[in-house]
Amino acid sequence: MENPIINETPLIAEIDKLREQFPATQDLYREVCVLLFFRYGTAPTANKLYQLVRKGSMSAPAEALNKFWADLREKSRVRIEHPDLPDALKTAAGELTATLWTAAQAAASESLTLLRSEAQAAMTEAKATVEAAEARLAGSQEETTRTQVQLQQTKEEVARLQQLLAAERATRESVESQLAKAQADIAAHLEAQESARRYFADEMEKLRIASQLDKERFASSERRFLQEIDRERQAATKLQKELDHARQENARVQNQHRTDLAALQSQVGDLRQQLGGLDGRLDSMTLERDQLANDVRTAHAQQADSIAKHAQLNLEIDQWRQRAENLETEIARLKVTPVKKPKATVQSS
Repeated sequence: MENPIINETPLIAEIDKLREQFPATQDLYREVCVLLFFRYGTAPTANKLYQLVRKGSMSAPAEALNKFWADLREKSRVRIEHPDLPDALKTAAGELTATLWTAAQAAASESLTLLRSEAQAAMTEAKATVEAAEARLAGSQEETTRTQVQLQQTKEEVARLQQLLAAERATRESVESQLAKAQADIAAHLEAQESARRYFADEMEKLRIASQLDKERFASSERRFLQEIDRERQAATKLQKELDHARQENARVQNQHRTDLAALQSQVGDLRQQLGGLDGRLDSMTLERDQLANDVRTAHAQQADSIAKHAQLNLEIDQWRQRAENLETEIARLKVTPVKKPKATVQSS
């Protein structure tokens, strides 16, 4: 229900009066809430309160408004019980029904009390008038006529009061009609809530089906991933075996290299021994050559003794000289030419 349009000029004037009566901020906001709700028939809001009062922080009108509604609900609470009805809707419906019923009762009671007072006063006055007229009836016909006129006036007043009472009954019926409309609105809200509940149930079922499909797709993807992981694991195992084989081959090649190197080192040692032997033979041959030279000198000294022996000795000298030259040539070649190592094939790992 929309709030009625308010003429703010008198409202502001009344708020200015309330400022003087209630200097405390929370009290002033509370009284403005009462003024707006009961005097002007509009529901107060925190923004509206702050625009009208302009006092304190923004939380002050909100706090005062919450306290005002809490007090109002506490004083006029009506409980509506319905199966499966949310507590918030129960409270709202109870507060609406309580507000309408309280307003209707207050208006009807006030009007009925006023009418009863007026009717009682009129009846008392009429009764007194009738009694006075009857007392004066014996004295004068004119007084009787006047009394009848007064009686007629009294009857008209009673009729007027009855009309007012009928109007009050109409007002009460209007309030009851508003109450019935509010109850119809509550029923409509309940129906809308039931429709929303069905809608949410359908959406939850759709979500459940979608979740089931997602689970199935996830399971399929998981199986596919596991298969791919298994293939990768097999490939890794194969690569590991090849790596182990390569490592073994590399170890074999390294062992072969070490064996070949040991053999080469052994050959170098043998050659060194041979070279040492040749050096010894060279020294021996040098001595032998010196000895031969002595022999040659001896042979020359004894040349006269035997030509045949001399010729034989010359031949032997030439032979030994040739052998010495050959040995010297061989020794020079061994000293100049490096020892050739056997080639070995090395395979990188």
